[in-house]
Amino acid sequence: MEHGKKRELEIIETGNIWYKNADVHDVAVEIIGNTAILWNRRTLIAVVRGNEVSNEFTVTEIYQKQDNDWKLLDLTFSSVRDTHEIEH
Repeated sequence: MEHGKKRELEIIETGNIWYKNADVHDVAVEIIGNTAILWNRRTLIAVVRGNEVSNEFTVTEIYQKQDNDWKLLDLTFSSVRDTHEIEH
């Protein structure tokens, strides 16, 4: 495991991080048959070792309709740059 990921897991496990707020914006949805793909941007604000940090992610969620209910099949977070936009 690379050093950065190991350190990140260590911070989470020791409680040195507290997720304060997640702002969801720029939502786009596409439904194909019984599958729905949802994209959005999330700004995650956390307190890490006493310092407030803000990170922005693109989130991809894939759902499948099963027995009249939507089941989450996959959820992926990807870091983004300020210039990244989701097209509607």
